[in-house]
Amino acid sequence: MQTSVFLARLIGPVMLVVGIAVFLNQRAFRDMAEEFLASRALLFLSGLLIMPMGLAIVLTHNVWTADWRVLITLFGWLNAIGGAVRLLAPDWIMRTGVIMLRRPGFVTIAAAIWVVLGLLFCLFGFSR
Repeated sequence: MQTSVFLARLIGPVMLVVGIAVFLNQRAFRDMAEEFLASRALLFLSGLLIMPMGLAIVLTHNVWTADWRVLITLFGWLNAIGGAVRLLAPDWIMRTGVIMLRRPGFVTIAAAIWVVLGLLFCLFGFSR
């Protein structure tokens, strides 16, 4: 449980601040995402950062229980897999990302998800 609380306290504030920042600066974040998706080097570098982060979470917190702690495990697995996909299939990431950014409301929905998850992690991490 200590690891769960620590990771929730680490992940929650970051997700919350990112989500709020995206809400407040949607056009700038859309532009930044387009620039990011146009750069193979940035995609590769992000895969090199995200995959080990996800693996570190999974290796220290592979908890499959029917409570909030499974969110941390899922977060770890999604990051490990997402990082690997960025390394293995950058062209697919570039095409898919561009398609997603063209959808109306995508940035708002993504920001809302980050805010909600950030609030949940903060709630579970700091209320203990």
